[in-house]
Amino acid sequence: MVAPVIGLAFTRRLLADGWRVAGLSRRDSGINVPTYVHHTVDVTAPEYPEVLSKAIDELGRVDLCVYAAGIGEPIDLADLDAQAHTFEVNLMGAVRTVATVVPRMVAAGDGHLIGLSSLADRLVSAEAPGYAGSKAGLSSYLLGLSSALRGQGVSVTTVRFGFVDTKMAKAPVRPLMLPVDRAVEILARCVRTRPALISRPRRLALLTTLAAPFTRPR
Repeated sequence: MVAPVIGLAFTRRLLADGWRVAGLSRRDSGINVPTYVHHTVDVTAPEYPEVLSKAIDELGRVDLCVYAAGIGEPIDLADLDAQAHTFEVNLMGAVRTVATVVPRMVAAGDGHLIGLSSLADRLVSAEAPGYAGSKAGLSSYLLGLSSALRGQGVSVTTVRFGFVDTKMAKAPVRPLMLPVDRAVEILARCVRTRPALISRPRRLALLTTLAAPFTRPR
């Protein structure tokens, strides 16, 4: 599990529910219980797949993997490196995670991968094109992977959240913002039911679908 705010909160929920968890993030999680082990690593680091593989080996197997890493920065036309880095974290970090985790799940004939995408995946954003573009790629990849894994015993869930009450919610207007604890409850339900796709809140999902054609250049 890769864990910023939502991931950390969900880690605590999984531990409370009796799971053994290995957490990976750039900073220490602050969790100190016997059923949790933490590895400090950036998802863009060359050694990330090796650290992730080691974490799985320590657990013995992987039943559930949650990719919750995500960043987004406003565009600066004089310096587009931040937009490139957004793709490295939001999309390629997830792709590298899948490449490490999913073959193990397929070999075991069971497993569940959850990836946190965004309702922004259908929008064209002039303010943060790297964020919207990377989330569009993530949603498309995970949904395709879900279809590819049909019949293998492995489930893939794409979670499309709108605004969640974290420091990532930087927009001046944040309609229908979800509390972190509500986001955690949605993820917990996904673990139980293994849907291929879930979009929350529903009203904002509908609004973004309706608005998507109007965000494209004319």
